[in-house]
Amino acid sequence: MCFFQDAEGRAPVREWLRELQRSDPRAHADCVARIERLSELGHELRRPEADFVRDGHLELRARRGRVNYRVLYLFHGRNRAVLVEAFTKEGGIPRVHLQRAFHRRAAYLQDPLTHTHRD
Repeated sequence: MCFFQDAEGRAPVREWLRELQRSDPRAHADCVARIERLSELGHELRRPEADFVRDGHLELRARRGRVNYRVLYLFHGRNRAVLVEAFTKEGGIPRVHLQRAFHRRAAYLQDPLTHTHRD
């Protein structure tokens, strides 16, 4: 599992998680637990923790109260999950988040080394 990194070296999902940790530590813990499950189970992770979105994108799903937390990801090869977008939502996935995920997927697939975040 890895985080997508943009051309400026930022990892948007990682930044979103850091902000979530400051604003809602329990929601952050739930999202991190989902990411850990994805790391453990890979393609075997299913609903309610994960679901297919479309066009090769999947979502990790967490909920606290009325707030839904989503992390969009894709698989590169057989075992590498790439976390590309994260957000909160109430209804369907907002179009802007899907567009970002598709753009990041294309960038990652074109040049995985440049777009893999390293700590």
